[in-house]
Amino acid sequence: MESVQEVSQELSSAGKAQLEQLQPAVPQELKKGILKKLRGGFFLVLGYLLSPLCWWNDLLFNLPIAYFFGYICSLLSPQLLLPCSIIGYWLSNIIGILLMQFGSADVFQNQAKERNLKKELLTGLVSSTVYTLVIMVLIQLKILDTPVLFFNG
Repeated sequence: MESVQEVSQELSSAGKAQLEQLQPAVPQELKKGILKKLRGGFFLVLGYLLSPLCWWNDLLFNLPIAYFFGYICSLLSPQLLLPCSIIGYWLSNIIGILLMQFGSADVFQNQAKERNLKKELLTGLVSSTVYTLVIMVLIQLKILDTPVLFFNG
């Protein structure tokens, strides 16, 4: 009879120990998931603000970033200001699309999936380049109208 009581006490103490081990693990996983969603939301919002999907972002974000990039390049040669500003503008838009892609993966994917950074970067770069080419084709076909920036008349 005593051995049965000892075994039941051992089982109950072992069960308590396992329960105590599981309780801290659940909040830790919950905290980790919430932090992942918050990080993803931050990247998603920041990416949206830098991306070409946001219609008002150019004046507040992309053009100052592009000008700063062009200014840094113009320290090497003054002729690099305009070309590097254009490259900086394009890069800020691509970075915005990539941030949106990374952020949305964190926010909307429920299960943990191993991420392939090279594949995600290549996908983002290709999709951004295709977007840029489509806009250029639409401008060349006069479907989209652009403002006259340098009018000499």
